[in-house]
Amino acid sequence: MNLPVFINRHRLFVDMILIAIGSTIMALAYPMFLIPLRIVPGGVSGVSIIIHYLTNLPVGITTFILNIPLLAAGWLLIGRTFAFRTIIGMALSNLLIDFFTYIIKIPQITENFLLGAVFGGLMLGVGLGTTFLGNASTGGTDVIGQIVKKYTNYSTGMGIMIVDFFIISLAGIVFKSFEASLYGYLALFLSSIVIDRVLEGSDYARGVFIISDKKNLIKEFIFLYLGKGATEFYGKTGFKEEETSILFTAINRKQLPLLKRNIKKIDPNAFVVVTNIYEIIGSGFLPRNIVENSESV
Repeated sequence: MNLPVFINRHRLFVDMILIAIGSTIMALAYPMFLIPLRIVPGGVSGVSIIIHYLTNLPVGITTFILNIPLLAAGWLLIGRTFAFRTIIGMALSNLLIDFFTYIIKIPQITENFLLGAVFGGLMLGVGLGTTFLGNASTGGTDVIGQIVKKYTNYSTGMGIMIVDFFIISLAGIVFKSFEASLYGYLALFLSSIVIDRVLEGSDYARGVFIISDKKNLIKEFIFLYLGKGATEFYGKTGFKEEETSILFTAINRKQLPLLKRNIKKIDPNAFVVVTNIYEIIGSGFLPRNIVENSESV
């Protein structure tokens, strides 16, 4: 068996499933919340919502047409693999928007603008983030977001937020409603946060630095009661310049209160520093994301 070919084919299969799931979730947000409430969450689809209310053109088809030049930019600047998957994501998501709106006729879920902005933004974030995990995009300013991520230190979600800010402001002018822009900003803010959480995960572990004269008892507690390892390294105190040892351990979030309570029992004078950890690769911890992006088909 040609193992690299098998792996790449398996990777492509997984990517296609992620793209399909992400595109479906994202497309459902439009007839359920965004289109009927005139909530423009930014992006080319946001421009298409504005055009829809001015000309009655379908949002999905309009979005597809407007996406073509951005797709060409993605092909040139990001690569053919990204563009190939993006063509699929873009076509599928845009098709599904009109399919759910005009054929299935998914009903509007709420008439409350706040609920529409919140849940519409959350669904967009989950959908786009899942599509990004498939190393693709649904076109629009999320292509720009991927380009920004590649060439700058900004995250994908932040890149999208910067560009979409101007589109949402335009919606407020066209609809002659400052509130329309505010709801759009809220949906954009939530979707950007969710995108980054889907792509990067959340803090699921804690790193703990411990300085104590009773380090051996603390190590024993970590080994026997938490089932975790610990690393001991040496340093020097800043004020007295005394040699000291420092314990470091990585634990699950739910284990932190137990560790802190018992450190206090063992040594009330212990110095403890707790840090957030985004990812740990190694024994005793699950990977942050089940699926990682691939650079090639």
